[in-house]
Amino acid sequence: MLNPYRSFAVLIYVTDIEKQAVMRMFDWHELVIEGDDQKYMEALLDKNGRSLRVICAQQDEMGMTASATLTSKMVHHFIPEYVIMPGIAAGTGGMGGSEDQEYGDVLFATSVWNFSNGKYVSPNEAEIVFGEVGFNPRPTVVKVSGGYIDKVRDYVESKENQYLTHFGPLASGTAVVANKSILQKQVMTAFNDTKGVEMEGYGVAYAATHAMEPKPHVIIAKSICDYADERKDDKYQRFAAYTSCGLVKDLLERVLEYTGI
Repeated sequence: MLNPYRSFAVLIYVTDIEKQAVMRMFDWHELVIEGDDQKYMEALLDKNGRSLRVICAQQDEMGMTASATLTSKMVHHFIPEYVIMPGIAAGTGGMGGSEDQEYGDVLFATSVWNFSNGKYVSPNEAEIVFGEVGFNPRPTVVKVSGGYIDKVRDYVESKENQYLTHFGPLASGTAVVANKSILQKQVMTAFNDTKGVEMEGYGVAYAATHAMEPKPHVIIAKSICDYADERKDDKYQRFAAYTSCGLVKDLLERVLEYTGI
């Protein structure tokens, strides 16, 4: 039986600031799924003579558990071609030899890894030491793959694109990072080309890549609102959410293709 809600893409976001940016992308209308108390919003995108459904939803709390749960439900309900998480993240600030970063730059994940996995031990047994606390990391990685990434790169490098974008790994953790020592010791020492840090992308990527067939493509594209250090504040969150959603909207309208497979 054909699924009446089959979709071009689903968008998942976390904060109210991210929600405000997502709501400006399209003309959304509420969608009720019987037996599911999650609030969904639906928009129709005219693309190549077809009217394609885009669905969005907000997590009810931060973190990878909530993002994986919501992703699994949306993949089940809507069988999307793409699962997309726009939003805000902390940049690594050019550490580890990566290119310079500015507020509002988009971080497009080529992989997402969980830097919270590991074991707390005594300092003399640890690879990483924080005062009297030692930590041995056991990072897990989900690679983001697909031919669409080359198309995204081509678009980003074109004159049409107005959003400066960095491609590379994103790191997900179980807590907000506002400490440069955590960033240096626990993140950059594991993967020194990591572009940014956030809390949900790994859960989205894990749930999507372990979904039943047909598996959706995964896009995590978050923009820099701070640098995960002691200067962290909310000043650039609204701007970062805007640039992230701006690029995602362009990709949906101009770059990403719907096969309906």
